[in-house]
Amino acid sequence: MEVTVRPATKADLPAIHALVAELAEYERAPREFVATLTEYENDFDAGFFDALVAEHEGEVVGMMVWYRAYSTWKGRMLYLEDFVVRAEWRRRGVGEKLWDALVAKARALGCKLIKWQVLDWNEPAIRFYEKIGAEIEKGWWNGKLFLVGE
Repeated sequence: MEVTVRPATKADLPAIHALVAELAEYERAPREFVATLTEYENDFDAGFFDALVAEHEGEVVGMMVWYRAYSTWKGRMLYLEDFVVRAEWRRRGVGEKLWDALVAKARALGCKLIKWQVLDWNEPAIRFYEKIGAEIEKGWWNGKLFLVGE
């Protein structure tokens, strides 16, 4: 089955939003997923994030949401916020096609690094990242400050 990867457009945002909802379920955190489709549309238009989609016969079967970031130690980088392939499309090379497209984009932008997070219990994702030669850091803790409700 032919799957193509391309830059996302605003028309893809409903499918991307739905895939993020699936991811939130998988990560056992559906109540934490509060960003609305309208927010996605506004933030996409404002350039806060970009995305790639993998599609088969017009249906989005996978996606990556990323944005530009900066490492004071390395320089330009991309931050991969979410990477989802529908369960029935896994192990068919869709993730690798998306990954290759992201790496090509990062290189085209002069980036020296791609960063992301993976849950310590998500063994299939960890195996995928290790297979592509990624380094999975275990010594750093994540910090965050929620500004919602101020």
